[in-house]
Amino acid sequence: MLVVQAQAQTVVEAQQSDGAGSKKKLWGGRFTGATDPLMEKFNESLPFDKRMWHEDTRVCNVKLAICTSAHTSHQVRPSQCHGLKWQTVQGSQAYARALSKAGVLTEDEAATIVGGLDQVAKEWETNTFEIKQGDEDIHTANERRLSEIVGAVGGKLHTGRSRNDQVATDTRLWLLNKLVEVRASLADLIRASVARAEQDVDVLMPGFTHLQPAMTVRWSHWLLGHTAAWQRDDMRLRDLMPRVAMLPLGSGALAGNPFGVDRQFIAQELGFFGGVCPNSMDAVSDRDFVIEALFFCSLHLVHLSRWAEDLIIYSSGAFKYVQCSDAYATGSSLMPQKKNPDALELIRGKAGRLQGNLAGMLAVMKSAPTTYNKDFQEAWELMFDSVDTTFDCIRIATGVISTIKINPDRMLAGLSADMLATDLAEYLVRKGVPFRETHHMSGAAVKLAEDKGCQLSDLTTQDLQTINKLFEDDVQEVWDFDRSAEMRDTEGGASKRSVLQQVEKLKTYLSAEGI
Repeated sequence: MLVVQAQAQTVVEAQQSDGAGSKKKLWGGRFTGATDPLMEKFNESLPFDKRMWHEDTRVCNVKLAICTSAHTSHQVRPSQCHGLKWQTVQGSQAYARALSKAGVLTEDEAATIVGGLDQVAKEWETNTFEIKQGDEDIHTANERRLSEIVGAVGGKLHTGRSRNDQVATDTRLWLLNKLVEVRASLADLIRASVARAEQDVDVLMPGFTHLQPAMTVRWSHWLLGHTAAWQRDDMRLRDLMPRVAMLPLGSGALAGNPFGVDRQFIAQELGFFGGVCPNSMDAVSDRDFVIEALFFCSLHLVHLSRWAEDLIIYSSGAFKYVQCSDAYATGSSLMPQKKNPDALELIRGKAGRLQGNLAGMLAVMKSAPTTYNKDFQEAWELMFDSVDTTFDCIRIATGVISTIKINPDRMLAGLSADMLATDLAEYLVRKGVPFRETHHMSGAAVKLAEDKGCQLSDLTTQDLQTINKLFEDDVQEVWDFDRSAEMRDTEGGASKRSVLQQVEKLKTYLSAEGI
């Protein structure tokens, strides 16, 4: 009861202090009472959406390009794209130009507003922007400051524009620019993995199923197995970008813009190569692009987590196949002999949080009625966290794979003759025996070795002939681990030729994508 009374008193005090000289909110015209200060804090998003100041005001540092290829008619490429002019004008400046083009602003008024926004942006850049009470979000803060700089003409900027289409535009711009950075870092990870695979192609190791030693593979083959998943992630990210790069601005609150602004012009100014959102109600309502981005982040972290888990196991005392660089490991506060793969464990842990972000975003949207709802504000923190975390994890993973030390002798020692049991079965297949029968015969050889208390490779030709007379002296060639890997010479297999082919395919992919 005391808490309720105190809160009520606070509201009364706020109403009493809300005099004629107080700053009006953008939406405050029909309101006469003051807002509960607790509601002010509950409603504001500036503490986290202020990082979108660049998108809300001016030119962005990250360049986007419209490219074509055999894969898709629209692609985002970094600066390696040939012969393209970079043109990325952001948020409010582009809208001011569109208002001028539509005759709502004079050219001088538009120039004044654009110049004022440059000053606002400079204040953000130099960390001198002063946040004031009532600046509930980045858009309110920027417009308030713009009017302080240029005067009443600043109030014309919001003509025909709603925060509904403005926030959707800024969110798309921020996400698109960050995904360009994420994609570049993902390309670096793939490139680092390919380089290690090519460098260490002769190193053999056990391949596992059910975490049990299964067959002979190459360290490079294992590494490229994870890289193949990262390549799919890159394809997924590439395909997502055109759906992020669709322009909501010009949709107004929900029904469209009444001043005839040229949305295609704005899309071109802002680099929205996916075109304009086709329906104004959907434009302010849609957050699919955030969900898709969170799905990309979540799935990519699943892939990184599985890679990290393998390396955590391989670096353990029982294996000692690999050792993380000191740059990506820590020690124990109690046990001086310990070297813990913290970077890998953190990647594994963060993957779980990003799955929660995706589930949270889906829950936010599932019951939201058409069109814009304040619930959508929850998207920003989830999006910022997932994209930032993914970007950091990719760069950490790149550092780990570039510096990790491998122990080929320990990997070779992990190979055992029983892992060649399938090769033994395949020996008889090449002599015309159906595989289902050779599988049982190889199993019988494993049982015979167990009964004799020896390794499978210690069985003599005579021992094996008790199982099938087709075994001859050349069966001893089966017990060569390198031969076992080399026999898997199909596309995508474990042979040296095949692994190097996979390396070249990935190099070709990176080159073709221009990343």
